[in-house]
Amino acid sequence: MDNQTGQPRMGLIVPKFQTSAVARNRLRRRLREIWRQEIQQRQPAWDLVIRARREAYAADFDALRTQLRGWCETVLGAG
Repeated sequence: MDNQTGQPRMGLIVPKFQTSAVARNRLRRRLREIWRQEIQQRQPAWDLVIRARREAYAADFDALRTQLRGWCETVLGAG
């Protein structure tokens, strides 16, 4: 969704899925870092909301990066 700030913004939804706070915070940190490194520079002035799925808790950093990179290429048209 477009925003009026002129800068890309990201929101995270990380459901509990019967996991610990440590696991949720680790997943949040990983997703934020991937967004910062891979998506933010390419994203127009949009509000982006990422909702983590249950499988994300078991994924390693590289798998999460690959998934978000693929989404970025598809939706944003960035390479």
